[in-house]
Parts: sequence; C-alpha cells; structure tokens
Amino acid sequence: VQLQASGGGLVQPGGSLRLSCAASGSITSINAMGWYRQAPGKQREFVLVARIDDGGNTNYRNSVKGRFTISRDNVENTVYLQMNSLKPEDTDVYFCSANVFTAGLGTGDYWGHGTLVTVSS
Repeated sequence: VQLQASGGGLVQPGGSLRLSCAASGSITSINAMGWYRQAPGKQREFVLVARIDDGGNTNYRNSVKGRFTISRDNVENTVYLQMNSLKPEDTDVYFCSANVFTAGLGTGDYWGHGTLVTVSS
C-alpha cells in the first residue's frame, strides 16, 4: 500500500491550502484516514491534526477546529484536508496515514511522505 500526498506550499497568513492523499495498492478496505504533523523537537513522533473514519466521523486537534476540514472519497481512496484561515503556527510538515485492511494480510497502518506547509508573509 502506498500513500501519495500533495498540496503543500507557501501561503500568506489567512490564506488556504488543500492537501490530498491518495492510497493505492493492495487495498480491500480503508478504515480511518488522517493527517498528522511532527511533534515539536521529536523527529519520529506525530500529533494528530484531523482524522476521519469509514463512517465519516471526524475529530480534530483543538487548534484547528473551525479552520480545517477533513473529508474522504471512498471510491478514489483519497483523503483531503481543507486548511482555511492559516496561521504561521500551522507551518509544519504534514503526513497522511491510513489504516488499511488487505484480504489475506490483515490490517496495517501506512504513512505517506510529508508535504510541507509554510505560512508566512
């Protein structure tokens, strides 16, 4: 299973970006999908930004509630993160993740490469 993330870039404070992450490979079904950012000062630890399960239920980090919206396309196996009213403190590398079930193999967590979001004037 591979996750391909895109959509990062440089934006001014108050601006918007839309991140996308498409899953491909040996996928029977996808449970939860989410976006994470790297924990400050901890290279291999990630903090949740937003998550959506296969029922469409969402949860968000407090700092992004009301500004970010996560959604998914179950046909395209893609998760999106619409980021509005961006602030400089949103600057980070964002990673997508998916909990995938593959028939004959079971369930596993997969990660995409990071995509850099820079909010600066």
